[in-house]
Amino acid sequence: MPELLPFLKDLLSAPGLSIHEGPVAEIIRARWAPLVDEISLSRLGSLHALRKGTAAEPRPSILIATHMDAIGLMVTRIEDGFLHITQVGGVDARVLPGQPVTVHGRQDLPGVVVQPSPRLLPPGFEENPVPLEHLLVDTGLPPRRVNELVRVGDLISFAQPPLELAGETIAGHTLDNRASVAALTVCLEALQNRPHAWDVWAVATVAEEVGLIGAYTSAFQLRPRLAVVLDVTFAKGPGANEWNTFPLGKGPTLVMGANMHPALHKALKDLADKLEIPYAVEYAPTHSGTDAAATQVTAEGIPSAVIGIPLRYMHTPVEVAAVKDIQRAGRLLAEFIAGLTPDFMDKITWDD
Repeated sequence: MPELLPFLKDLLSAPGLSIHEGPVAEIIRARWAPLVDEISLSRLGSLHALRKGTAAEPRPSILIATHMDAIGLMVTRIEDGFLHITQVGGVDARVLPGQPVTVHGRQDLPGVVVQPSPRLLPPGFEENPVPLEHLLVDTGLPPRRVNELVRVGDLISFAQPPLELAGETIAGHTLDNRASVAALTVCLEALQNRPHAWDVWAVATVAEEVGLIGAYTSAFQLRPRLAVVLDVTFAKGPGANEWNTFPLGKGPTLVMGANMHPALHKALKDLADKLEIPYAVEYAPTHSGTDAAATQVTAEGIPSAVIGIPLRYMHTPVEVAAVKDIQRAGRLLAEFIAGLTPDFMDKITWDD
């Protein structure tokens, strides 16, 4: 898939914090438009792309949810030209000092996250991580100019450029969950040469990081018969336990748990075995922390499944994923969609 990496880099370079996803939505729209029959925005800004199936109408539909929003920062106070900040979504403050950022004020401004000298901090922080409330963003501008260009409530996005690493891996600050947007794009491209009976709703949801908001509203609006959520999961890395992490580059995970329908999990697992696509089984006995927690309980309930892409250093500016895992997730999803028969729902029962 020679064009996947440049597209993924574009996704990782675009801002698009929760509730403010417009810049990345335009990149996705441009890539998806030639691959689908219709494309539009929901009232909250989620991107809805419809690829029509071949079965007689009324056709069943499947929703593929990939959240496109990103974590980041927001200005809470401006003091002597320095910006005090809070988090948008879950941000690990330990890795913030020294990170380049973009302040989205009246114009975009480059900045850097800084921490005061230890002697200027409250007692106890000399040798410990500095909490977010004591970190600042420095734009280099004099206070008067900062007050002209920046307001409380302005957003701040990470500006670390994506970096290709060895072993066909990539590092970037928004692989959660732009990696899954790329996987869904692989799926849509594969379906160009594969007939499929069901309608397919490719959805890039908003505001997952602050409450699964786009998944609730899009699932309610579109009312699919099935939903598959693509999201990232925890990859094996330094200090990580084997029992709750998954190897990087060894395929996606198929999630079993409270938010996942057992029949869909089994169907995906059997298909992966048939296609010899490597995978791991992931267990999520309670809330999965994904859009599936929303799709599953929308309206009268939508049978849902989750495919995970292993990711190291989640919710940091240097998340790492394997390109092969992204491609395999997309291929598995395309094959699953192509194999859906019009009577598939007649065979779905909750039997674990």
